[in-house]
Amino acid sequence: MESNFALNDFLPFRLNVLAQTVSERLSAIYASKFNLDIPQWRILANLASRGDMTAQDIARITYSHKSTVSRAVQELQNRGLIARKVSSADKRSFTLALTSEGRRMFRQLLPLVLEFERKLMASISDADARALLKGLAALETVLLGSDGETE
Repeated sequence: MESNFALNDFLPFRLNVLAQTVSERLSAIYASKFNLDIPQWRILANLASRGDMTAQDIARITYSHKSTVSRAVQELQNRGLIARKVSSADKRSFTLALTSEGRRMFRQLLPLVLEFERKLMASISDADARALLKGLAALETVLLGSDGETE
């Protein structure tokens, strides 16, 4: 055992554990009420917030494997929540878009996930919340670049 290494104080470890825990707790909300898994939620959330996108873009933004996104897209299509459209930029590719049913579901789901976030953030002071968000933004800029996406 390396006595000078405190894993629980190692930032990458703590961020990973926290991200996984938040994701699991949040997924309990949309899994139980909407029968969505984590990849499906991420696709719906990205389409709702960013508009039509390709599956490749979603995989890149969410750091998901292409096959994971592909399976989730297929299930969401089967449920009538998203549709594939021929890309206006490249007729050989497809973009994904929320259907009216997908938009309806997202509108029902959004208050629940925002309430989860509100309760989570209420557990720390306003000053700590601002500092946390500022610190995360700084780390994102260092690691991902100024646009917040992978370079």
